[in-house]
Amino acid sequence: MAMLESGLTRPNWLRRMGQEHTRVFFFSLGKIARAPLAAALSALVIGIALALPAGLYVLTQNLAQVGYSWQSSLQISVFLKDSVGPEAGTALAQQIGSDRLVAGTRYISREQSLAEFRAQSGFGEALDILKDNPLPAVIVVTPQAQASQKEVEQLGARLNALPEADAAKLDQKWLLRLHALLDIGQRVVSILTVLLGLAVMVIIGNTVRLDVEARREEIEVMKLIGAPDSFIRRPFLYAGFWYGLAGGLLAWALVAGTVLILSGPAGELAQAYGSGFIASGLPWRDGLALLATGVLLGWASAWIAVTRRLIAIEPR
Repeated sequence: MAMLESGLTRPNWLRRMGQEHTRVFFFSLGKIARAPLAAALSALVIGIALALPAGLYVLTQNLAQVGYSWQSSLQISVFLKDSVGPEAGTALAQQIGSDRLVAGTRYISREQSLAEFRAQSGFGEALDILKDNPLPAVIVVTPQAQASQKEVEQLGARLNALPEADAAKLDQKWLLRLHALLDIGQRVVSILTVLLGLAVMVIIGNTVRLDVEARREEIEVMKLIGAPDSFIRRPFLYAGFWYGLAGGLLAWALVAGTVLILSGPAGELAQAYGSGFIASGLPWRDGLALLATGVLLGWASAWIAVTRRLIAIEPR
């Protein structure tokens, strides 16, 4: 009533909460800054734990990029029966080319096959002895660049089952093995992400728990005067936020630095094999996801640690 008579208005709930969060936001940052060495060591450990799965993720993405750059050399050779003439073979090649998993087809007649073999083998005089052409007509099928190993194998099985086909051979199976290894690598990254995420939560939770114990008497006084748990918990939650954010930034920097160091030798190796491959680091979207993961883990671990300690701390 006195506030109304004096012309003062009480701030609304949203404004009061905004002011309170802003105060705690900078208060928690200042508290961490007063112990820079301990905070830096904690952030470094968190950053290394987050950088390991992020680095493996970057490695698998670069290997996948190499695999897709070689994907155009992956081909399926469909050997046609002798009864299939050139017109039927050309029509079949067009029919196969309409498949969504096929990037292109090339029909090679029996005469073209013999001419290519004669030019590449060096047995031209020996082939002149043969009365009939022993080589079949071939349809060379190039799968789509983004087709998975399973899809390419299914395409090969369908081509092999064609009534006009004598056999369908998948060339360069090593590339399919590369995709299988990449799939294993992605699963390993997922497992390590979960395990190291739990490790990050343990690190931040233990750091926050020690901070709670150091302020035990202050927390008991706040409970005596009726402060709610949400008010007591808030500074520690923001501390977890800062630890997670700092760890995410360090992890991003570690991954970027590692890629920068290895990009030179990787580029030289790629040039030696006639490839224009360039190593890439974390894209912005994945980097922001890494920061968000660090913040989320920091906030969650701080909430768990503080909530458990507040239950145990009672004013005496």
